[in-house]
Order: sequence, then structure tokens, then C-alpha cells
Amino acid sequence: MNEILVLYYSRHGAVADMARHIARGIEEVAGMAARLRTVPAVSPECAAVAPEIPAEGAPYAELCDLEECVGLALGSPTHFGNMAAPLKYFLDRTSPLWLSGSLIGKPAAVFTSTASLHGGQESTLLTMMLPLLHHGMVLLGLPYSETELLHTRSGGTPYGPSHHAGADGGLPLSEEEKHLCQALGRRLALTARAQLEAGNIPALRR
Repeated sequence: MNEILVLYYSRHGAVADMARHIARGIEEVAGMAARLRTVPAVSPECAAVAPEIPAEGAPYAELCDLEECVGLALGSPTHFGNMAAPLKYFLDRTSPLWLSGSLIGKPAAVFTSTASLHGGQESTLLTMMLPLLHHGMVLLGLPYSETELLHTRSGGTPYGPSHHAGADGGLPLSEEEKHLCQALGRRLALTARAQLEAGNIPALRR
């Protein structure tokens, strides 16, 4: 099985829920599987550090997860219109993969969640794409053939799935948001499979 890495940071659980729906979409495609990974919170120098293994949920990501997978779905809550610091901290440590070209040609997509409907969803998705472009990845969004984009009153953008979590972070994913997450997973898996079949992922390491 070829694996797509679903890498995310989730503070209140909404982004983790989105990740699971993206993984479900990935695994609807024959020959493809999802690898769920998260990142630990960051803290100031001399503060207590998190355990090496999280108490629950997905394991923490390592650089080898990016090398071994044939595609990437990257998810974060919105922090002032940008990705959260823990995810940025992890990406900042991927220079060895940039030097080796390990991610060139692999498809990638992004997803996010915000407390308010206009809390910077699109700016967060767009800025999350920048380091992936530097790595030479092939970016995917959601086409308007996914008709939920035309009538959703919750999350959902052509740049990637999004979720409106509410001021207390307690709103569950709407049916439209779930569908768009799963659609992105399928599109990512289909593209990765086609890239593999065409020999367009030269740096693939499994």
C-alpha cells in the first residue's frame, strides 16, 4: 500500500476530526492508505516539555514520515491568519528534505479550522502552501465540481477544506465540511497514484 501522510496540529480536536475524514477519503482509493501524524505543542525555553509519545491520538511525526509517503495533507487551526506555531516549527526542520529533493513531485493539500467564520481561513490555507511550494510539491485544492462549495454556510474553500468551530471550539463538522474533507482525501490519493504510475515522483522513498 502507498501511504499519504495526513499531518496536523489540533488544539481542541476539530482539525484532528478533519484529518480523520481526509484519511477516510484517501482509503476509498484502491492501493492507497493514510498515515495520521501530529506534532507536539511548542513552549518557551526552560518550560516543561511534552512526552515523546502523546497520551492519545496519532503519533508524533518524524521527517521519515514525509520521505516514506507519496503525498501530504497538512492541517492546522488558524492563528492570526496563519498556521499554528507547532506545525511551523516542524516544517522549519525539514531543510534536509529540501536539500535532498525528497518531496519533489509529491502531491500536497492543506486544511484548517477557525473559531469564527471569517477568522482567516483562506489566508491560513494560502500561507500553509508556501513551504510546500519551496519543497517542489504539487499543490491541490478543491474544484467547484464539489457542489458543497457553492452553497455551504459553514466552512469550505477552493484552497482546501475548512471548518467553522465556533467561539468555544465546540461546533461539530457540518455535513458539507465532512464531504469536502473526504473529497480532498480522494483527490489527493488519486493524484498520488497517477503520479506514481507516470513515474513523476522521482524521490520516492518507502
